[in-house]
Parts: sequence; C-alpha cells; structure tokens
Amino acid sequence: MKKITELQENDKPREKLATKGIEALNSKELLMVILGKGIKGRDVTVLATDILKLIEKERENLTLEKLEKIQGVGKARAGQILASFELAKRYLLKPELKINNTNDVLALVSDIRNKKQEHFVTVTLTGASNVIEKRTVFKGTINYSVVHPREIFSDALTDRAAGIIFVHNHPENDVEPSKTDKKITKQLCDGAKLLGIQVIDHIIVTKNEHFSFQSEGLL
Repeated sequence: MKKITELQENDKPREKLATKGIEALNSKELLMVILGKGIKGRDVTVLATDILKLIEKERENLTLEKLEKIQGVGKARAGQILASFELAKRYLLKPELKINNTNDVLALVSDIRNKKQEHFVTVTLTGASNVIEKRTVFKGTINYSVVHPREIFSDALTDRAAGIIFVHNHPENDVEPSKTDKKITKQLCDGAKLLGIQVIDHIIVTKNEHFSFQSEGLL
C-alpha cells in the first residue's frame, strides 16, 4: 500500500477532488480527505483502510468507542467521522415522511418504547404534515422545570414549523396520563397558541400501548 507521499500529485485525494469532483473519489479516498493526515508510524492511507473495514463491518452500529480502538484514531477524529455521517443522514439521506395518523407517529418513535427512563420527543411538521425533524429534548423524570415551552419551541421556531407533536414514554408501562402530564400538555398548548404553532397531538407510549390526547379529546 502506497503512502500518501508516494502517490502521484493528481492521484492524491484532495487534488483529485479539486480536479475531478467529489464523485471521483472512492470510499477510502473520502475518508483520507476527512482525516487529513495520519500519525507517526501510521500513514493516512493505512488509517483510512482500517476505518473503512470497520465501517463496512459495523455500518449503522458504528460508535465512537469502536472507532477509538483503531490505532491512530482518537476521540476527536472518531467524532469527526461520526459527525460527517450524521450530517449526511440529516441533510442528504433523510426520506420525506408524512404523518397521516397516530400509527405513523408510533412508527417514528418506536425506539423509545422500551427505554428504562422517560424520553420526551418532539416532531415538528410542515403545513402539509411532512416531518421536519424528530428530536429527543429531554431524558429523565418529566416535570414542569424540565419541560418548559421555551426549550420545546425554540427548535420548532427555527424549523418554521406549522405543527408539532409531543411524545413521551412511560417506562413503568402505565399508559394513562398523570396529573403532571395533563398540566404540562396544557402549558405547552397555551405556549403553542401564542406562537401560532398547532399542537397536533401528545402521545404517551409504553411497551405495547399508547394514549393519544387528541383521540381522547384532551387537546
């Protein structure tokens, strides 16, 4: 395997990108551009090869910890790689999702149904009910001090959202809303009204059940 310094000038990834465009680079060359350089004793071509093998093996299971096990990949570089992937997912690979009913929401938040602590999720929507963004805005015991309209709606305003859906899980598997759940829902609905954002629903999920404030006439 040739070192970066042994490559012809036009074959070096950065120069190749500049002259032929990003599409001309193979996967290893793309990683070389992200990494920039290697470390003493480990050329960037070697690092990129090792990282690519790990990516092909782990795919969606790739983590910071797994990347850091590669010699020459510290926390900063591992973070760069994961951040590059996440940015691509958010802006280039994100399919258009439309919310037509509660089942569509449940499919979107299936990842929190088995969580052992409460997760509060917001789903911002366009006027045509297309998903703009799904965010976990809080983890832990939900109360007034943590679920505050200011925190909830700051991202929704940035998204220029027309509508918003709230979802949180009950790890204890009791799907019925608590008094706090009802008070927080009212507080958030009041805040949304002032901002001109429509609250479509607040859904509580457990492992096997769900409770919809909208379906129950509580919005």
